[in-house]
Amino acid sequence: MTEEDIAKGLLLKLLKAGNRKAAGVRQRAPALTASQLTAYSALRNWHQKLQCEELFLAARDAGAISFTRDKLNPADGLIERIELLDTGILAGLLKQTTHADIMAQTRSLLEPYLARHDVLEEVIEKWARLTNVRGSGPTDVNDWIEAMTVIEQCDRAQTQTLSSVRETSARLLRNSKRIEQLTVPLDVLLQGSIETTARTPAEVWQELGLFKEDQPVMFAGNVEIVRGRVTALLDEPYTGLPAGTVQAISGVVAGILTIENLTTFHTEAKRHANEPKLLIYTAGMPSPAWREMYQRLLTGVAPGTPIHHWGDVDEGGFRIASKLAQTSAAAGHELKPHFMSPEDVPEELRKPASNRTLNRMKHFAESAGWPALGEALLKAGFTVEQEAL
Repeated sequence: MTEEDIAKGLLLKLLKAGNRKAAGVRQRAPALTASQLTAYSALRNWHQKLQCEELFLAARDAGAISFTRDKLNPADGLIERIELLDTGILAGLLKQTTHADIMAQTRSLLEPYLARHDVLEEVIEKWARLTNVRGSGPTDVNDWIEAMTVIEQCDRAQTQTLSSVRETSARLLRNSKRIEQLTVPLDVLLQGSIETTARTPAEVWQELGLFKEDQPVMFAGNVEIVRGRVTALLDEPYTGLPAGTVQAISGVVAGILTIENLTTFHTEAKRHANEPKLLIYTAGMPSPAWREMYQRLLTGVAPGTPIHHWGDVDEGGFRIASKLAQTSAAAGHELKPHFMSPEDVPEELRKPASNRTLNRMKHFAESAGWPALGEALLKAGFTVEQEAL
């Protein structure tokens, strides 16, 4: 390491402290003390020290820093303390960009999207305080812009069939693997929150109507299903069918229950195998093709037939419920919650939730048409996963 490298490394450390001070995450004035200057003070050769000091002197003369030498030799003794005076000047001298400038540029790039994605304000606030969002920082802003492009294009192209994630990526972004690299921003943008639990890539792509390996929809119950080529009774304990082939329910059905989680679906499938009640696994947030199939099924069901959804008592669970409620309403039915009330959850299974999470749960419960449940969730102050119940 050369003397210039040592000096530059120390000033970069000082610049980092200056960025932290400007971001409000550091209280003390940025400075390098004697203990932090050991790489410089440990130099054995006086000529080497002078070479190292050249950058310090240039920074001082530019107005970026001030420094204090050994009190016993204030003219040319060792530098014992360096204080930051101007972050911007120091950044320019080191050919760096200040965090404030990066954030100004980032906000400018995201400004056109803020009205459509409220969560971006939370993301920007995190970045402004030098905190990444699931490992993503402001220098990744183009990933977020590309993710929003993918979401908008998938929304416009919603169809009754799933699309290959790589074919879609190649078509939209000219890179067959690019969408797979955008899972973090896609998940945050789709869920509308930086606090929710990260989903698997497959779950994120499914919400967009994309797949890497197409998965059938799982059904259970003593019910006949009209498909593309055959009308047949579902196998026990469950049957997997492509969403696009499922057309209607044949005969009378006692009720329909959608279930968010796989473990719960398997348990309930065995429990209700001989009942004329249709159980459908949503696999998290259902895809557009899944929702089209769900609407077809509900359209042919008699008015007044019980239609329920059983999901997690958390933000994601109620966001899924709100989507299903919209589809149910479009088919002329009212969706009702199943074991999603606070009173259904034992004390020992409850996990405290933040006010923001509770308010979003309330919002999605209201969106599902369950305002009283939304108020109860807000007062209860907890979340719970479906499997625990």
